[in-house]
Amino acid sequence: MPPAATASGARELPHPTRAEIRLEGVLHALSDPVRLRIVRDLAADSDALFSCSHFDLPVTKSTTTHHFRVLRESGVVRQTYRGTAKMNGLRRGDLDAVFPGLLDALLAAAARQAAVLGGD
Repeated sequence: MPPAATASGARELPHPTRAEIRLEGVLHALSDPVRLRIVRDLAADSDALFSCSHFDLPVTKSTTTHHFRVLRESGVVRQTYRGTAKMNGLRRGDLDAVFPGLLDALLAAAARQAAVLGGD
């Protein structure tokens, strides 16, 4: 489905409302190592917005697009257009409100795992 245009002409992407965010969707989105890496990077500066091209991912551009779509549709990230760039931000406030402590626990576990495995 193409992005909807607002009255100002800006394109908007569909996102679940806070009430529509589901645990199984969030856990599915974060079960992929590439998507978890994206979220870890976003969480490092959770107030900032980053374009998809900011992330140095070991996948093709089309696969990167897929990963960001899964994160957006699950309610983990918010995507907005800035010109032609799709900007991404972590929906920490929404996730913390719906699942208190979940994001922090998952990020801490991912950091411990990366330290043990010598990864990111």
